[in-house]
Formats: sequence, C-alpha cells, structure tokens
Amino acid sequence: MSWQEFSPFVFEFMAIATLHFFAVASPGPDFAVVVKQSVVAGRRAAMLTSIGIGVGILVHVVYSLLGIGLLIKTTPWLFQLFLYAAAGYLLFLGWGAIRSKPKVSGNEDQLEVPTKRMKNNVNEISDRKSFLIGLVTNGLNPKATLFFLTVFAVAVSPETPLQIKVFYGLYLATATGMWFCFLSYILSGSRVRATLTQNGHIFDRIMGAILIALAINLIFSV
Repeated sequence: MSWQEFSPFVFEFMAIATLHFFAVASPGPDFAVVVKQSVVAGRRAAMLTSIGIGVGILVHVVYSLLGIGLLIKTTPWLFQLFLYAAAGYLLFLGWGAIRSKPKVSGNEDQLEVPTKRMKNNVNEISDRKSFLIGLVTNGLNPKATLFFLTVFAVAVSPETPLQIKVFYGLYLATATGMWFCFLSYILSGSRVRATLTQNGHIFDRIMGAILIALAINLIFSV
C-alpha cells in the first residue's frame, strides 16, 4: 500500500487509533487475565496470552468485514447468546482462580519461596494453553465486540476500501498484542512478581473475584 493510497484516510485512522488506545487501556477481562497470568504463571505465559489476545482481535475484524457484526447487532437473541457464552467463560476462569490455595514451602527460607514459586508455575501452563486463554478471552469479550461494532459502523466510512479496512484490523490486532505484552513484561519483572507472589494465592483470588464480577455484570446487562 502506497502513501498516496493511504493519505486520504489518515484522519480516519487517527480517530480509530485514539478510540482503540482508550479502549485497550481501560480495565476489562483481557486486562484481568494478563495480570493474573503475569503473576501466577510468569512472563512467557503472560506474553503468549497477550499474543493470543492480539490474534483474538482478528476474529472481531473478520466478522466486522463480513458484515456478521451487523447481524449480531440487529439480532438480539444472538447477541444475548454471545454475552452468556462470554459470561460463562469468565465464570470458569474466575472460579478456577478463586479456588487458588497457598503453596506449602516446607522448611525453605522464605526469601527463596517467590523465586521457586515462579519457576514452578511457569511450567504448569503450556504455551498452547496460555495462547488459547488469550485468544478465547478476547474472542468472547463483549467489550471488544461493541468496540468493533462502533468502529466499523460509525468511524469507518462505507467508502473506505477493503484493503484499508484490513490494514486497520491488522493495526488494531498488533497494537493490542504489543500493549498487553508490555503490560506482561512490567508485571512479570522479578522484583514486582516476587513481591506479589509472596501472597500469590490471595492475589489470584482477587483476580478471580474480578473475573466473576465481570461475568455477573454481563449476565445482568442482558
């Protein structure tokens, strides 16, 4: 794509990028899951979850470009079914987190516990599972659905060429993945994570409660 082809859509792109910045920075299911992965499972797992979230954006892009987003918006029962599926998945993740138990450290020095906990937890979640957690969480994120319904119905002109719309989608997926990878990097740093994992089960339960609260909010918003 040349600059001459893209230049007429610069302001449209800037509007979309600005909307996306505020949307991705606000707390939601994706944020809660990445924070949980960063603290409980480690940097690698959190990064893969973040990449999964970025790829999940492409799901919303595809159905928006195909016009399925309009079908979801104009078919109340279908959108409600989607919300229930999202709520069910968040309840599943939240319940698993809220049942977290403290690990028995034996007679080891307490200062070494956070480091050992980090090493052990990283191996508990496979790369595939970490990626799928991010993919499914974002794919079933109603916040992302509403964002794309708004963007492609309001911010993007009907006259915008398909290749430009595809570029928008690729940008949104890449920017989302990079944002959460950055968040993962910061939260999984040795000092930050060592501090948090001293009471990791408590933090895990808090994240679980947040996920369950988000699920309940979805159910009552239907």
